[in-house]
Amino acid sequence: MSSRDQKKAAVYQKLRQLRSVTNSSAVNKTSIIVDASRYIGELKEKVDKLNQEIGTSQISTSQNPLPMQVTVETLEKGFLINVFLEKNCPGLLVSILETFEELGLDVLDARVSCEDNFQLEAIGGENQGNAEGIDSQMVKQAVLQAIGKWSKTSEQD
Repeated sequence: MSSRDQKKAAVYQKLRQLRSVTNSSAVNKTSIIVDASRYIGELKEKVDKLNQEIGTSQISTSQNPLPMQVTVETLEKGFLINVFLEKNCPGLLVSILETFEELGLDVLDARVSCEDNFQLEAIGGENQGNAEGIDSQMVKQAVLQAIGKWSKTSEQD
């Protein structure tokens, strides 16, 4: 077998492997490479999202020693935000509402309890289109940062 044939066979084998790894159904070289490129882009997005989640969890543990839970779900036009801390936190509601304002979110509906612990369930909607490009992870991270800032200022008091 000539050197040229060996190279051709090697390239063909590599394309088959690439097609297999990326779950591509393409048959020509260009389409396989385009599918692989898309697959790599999807993997990058997943890695970025995981890195954000890791960063968020590090923020929550390093900036705020309080046991807490923050969840943010995406709704059709806004977000459902749930915050729970195991102790009463005077002033925290104001800090979180200021964060919503900075993000360009209007509070459309909210339930808050500050008696023995702090609980907030709020629906935040876009403020006249200013919140475009904001995703649930950004809202969650902003709320966690607001809690962290509040925690630092309340420790100083």
